[in-house]
Amino acid sequence: MERVVDDLLGQFERGRISRRQLVRMLALGMTAASAAPLAIAAPESRRGFKAVAVNHISFGVADYARTRDFYADLLGMEISGDDGTQCYLKFGKDSFLIARKSEDPAGGPLVDHLCYTIEDWDKDAVEAELRRRGLTPEPDTDESFHVRDPDGYRLQIGSARLMYVP
Repeated sequence: MERVVDDLLGQFERGRISRRQLVRMLALGMTAASAAPLAIAAPESRRGFKAVAVNHISFGVADYARTRDFYADLLGMEISGDDGTQCYLKFGKDSFLIARKSEDPAGGPLVDHLCYTIEDWDKDAVEAELRRRGLTPEPDTDESFHVRDPDGYRLQIGSARLMYVP
């Protein structure tokens, strides 16, 4: 599954698929994963986390207002926290997009980071596990850390309480 997500993000960043296609494919993947039988047990030595949701996807875009209007109009996402430079676009029970001005000097689109909600949040235990794996966790809030995945993507790992949609 991770390879599929990485491949999709790579295609998006290279302009081979649109944001709409990326979101659609991620949503289909989440739907398929939730429908899969839970008969496959993790090895006993597994010490990682259990992701339970995509909390949010942060987009860097040339014109956040255009992106805001597109997603609100096409997919009925609820706009909140619009401060003139970024906004939150809520969908489903606990998921949202963040549209903000791109940090790319050319204004090109990019996925700034993905945030996954994990179950059984324990800040100290999460930090210890990330460090054990050789990662450098950067606290974002009391409810999340940022790390880099093997391909250099920013990954935010957070608790179910990490819903800061205004």
